[in-house]
Amino acid sequence: MRVPFVKMHGLGNDFVVIDARADRVPPMTNALAAALADRKTGIGCDQLIVIEPSGTATVRMRIFNQDGGEVEACGNATRAVGLLLGQTATIETLGGLLTVSPERGGVSVDMGQPRFQWDQIPLAYAMDTHDLPVAWDSLENPTAVNVGNPHVIFFVADSDAVALDQLGPEIEHDALFPARINVNVATIESRDRIRLRVWERGVGETRACGTGACATAIGAMRRGLTDRRVTVVLPGGALTIEWTADDRIIMSGPATESFRGSFDSADFGA
Repeated sequence: MRVPFVKMHGLGNDFVVIDARADRVPPMTNALAAALADRKTGIGCDQLIVIEPSGTATVRMRIFNQDGGEVEACGNATRAVGLLLGQTATIETLGGLLTVSPERGGVSVDMGQPRFQWDQIPLAYAMDTHDLPVAWDSLENPTAVNVGNPHVIFFVADSDAVALDQLGPEIEHDALFPARINVNVATIESRDRIRLRVWERGVGETRACGTGACATAIGAMRRGLTDRRVTVVLPGGALTIEWTADDRIIMSGPATESFRGSFDSADFGA
């Protein structure tokens, strides 16, 4: 059985998108998602996305990281799905209900409200998430935010100088984070500009991370380091993040379709 897919990316954070609403596709498993995401023997992507029917929204979006683990949210993938839908729509995710709106040059996403309570991140035990009294080597006193998935953010003098390939996996798997964690290292360049690198849980360092940009912007705003609307510059490009007066996170940025194809599910054990 051949299954159609769309290869897409948001600022270089790339996805294989499978529309399961009309086409007959095999049930998505962790093993199948990991096999398809493999860059040497599969199609290759940071995340695999499955669009399904929803009883509460326009569509349901399921998100599988490169290691096959299913996760709650992905901001860049939400913009990609919004581009495919081509109209204002609601998207059901494990992290909550999101609203997408196509706009000139990309897609805007209402990512919902940030969560700050220690058990909403979650952390292993009660702690002030505004300024965590913890450190890993040169990275210390981060802030933690859940924006549909969990993030910890370190504000540093030069994010490019951080050995994220070493510290990222160590922090991701630390016992303090029972659901693991996405790791962000950010440099405040001005009141409206942040430079950011992200180690994504289950993926590794990526060229862009939409939820990481949201979490970092909210963390900076919460500490009074920036204004309520900022540009977040990642290795793959820039996103605009706004924290509105009614406590909503609005993310705006591009999404791109790379190519379309199909695969034989039997080649991947399905």
